[in-house]
Formats: sequence, C-alpha cells, structure tokens
Amino acid sequence: MRKLTYFVAVSIDGFIGDPSGDANSFMRFVDEEFLEFLKTEYPETVSAAGRRFLGFGDDVPNQKFDTVIQGMGSYQLGLDEGVPSPYGHMREYVASRSLGESPDPNVEIIEDDLLGKVRALKAEEGELGIWLCGGAQIAGQLADEVDELVLKTYPVLLGSGMPMFAGVESAVSDFELTSSRVFGNGVVVRKYARLREKE
Repeated sequence: MRKLTYFVAVSIDGFIGDPSGDANSFMRFVDEEFLEFLKTEYPETVSAAGRRFLGFGDDVPNQKFDTVIQGMGSYQLGLDEGVPSPYGHMREYVASRSLGESPDPNVEIIEDDLLGKVRALKAEEGELGIWLCGGAQIAGQLADEVDELVLKTYPVLLGSGMPMFAGVESAVSDFELTSSRVFGNGVVVRKYARLREKE
C-alpha cells in the first residue's frame, strides 16, 4: 500500500497562503541550505521549471514520490505561466470539474470520485508514494486518506488566510511526530505519520 503524503509549506499560525492563496511570502526563506535539503530529499517537489532555474537538472531522480495530485487552484498557477505540466517527471493528476480536456498528455483530470481514484493509486504496487500538492480544498476532501504530513513551517505569521485543510469539521486524527529538522533560516520541517486504529 502506497502512502499519500501532504507535503506543504505553512506559516507558524497554520496557513498555506494568504486569503487569496498566495504563498510568496515564504520564498524569502529558501536559501542554499534549504535548497540542498530539497534537492537531496524531495527533488520531485520542485517543478521542472524550478529545477532548471535552480540548477537541479532534469536527471535528478525522484526520492519519495512518483505521482502528484493537486487541485485546480494550485494547478492554475502553472497554467497562468504557460506551464501545463509542471511536474512532468511524475504522473500528474488534477482534480477539477471545470477544466474539461487536459491541456497536456502527462496530466490526467479527475472530474469525479476523487476519493476512489486516490484509493486506487494507493493500492498500486511501488516503493514511491503519492504527493498531495494542495491546495486546501482538495486536502480537505482527502483528509482521511492522508498517511503522512510533511510540514515546511516558515517563520511567518499570516494572521489569516488559506488553511491547510478546508471544509473539514470536527474531525480528530492523531499523528505521531517521526522527525524534525531546524534550518538556520528559521524554517522547521516536521514529519508526522498517521496513527491508525488496529483492525
């Protein structure tokens, strides 16, 4: 069974972006030490254009994920820049009822039964997992399927904005902290595993 990992940037008060979803305020903390961490541990989470810009190259192998799932809001950021396949080094899925036909052969649109599709992907054989890229709406829909959280917590207070999980009411899920790393720029990356009840 493959894991669904919500690997996401978040402020110290729990927002993944401002009220419009903009997370550019986090970018000033991306320094050499943090980039080396991404390149070594999570290179596939950097878009193809970002990898070229940062000198990662296209030949850096995926370390944790071979599949990415994102919502339309997150995907639209790439489309607005003329990039219909931002993570072409993985299988790409976009949850959207409005997009219609995929703008790129590498991108599969999930129009309905998102939960069923994610469960089918998790049931596949394979060593690498599935990256839940965001945003808040799709994370809320898949909250019960998330097996692991990797929170890149930036030392920023946003005060208000887009939550990590939108539309989730009174759900209680326990996670266990499995690792934590503090960077010189104040960023903390924490990894949590979901504690599931024994069946």
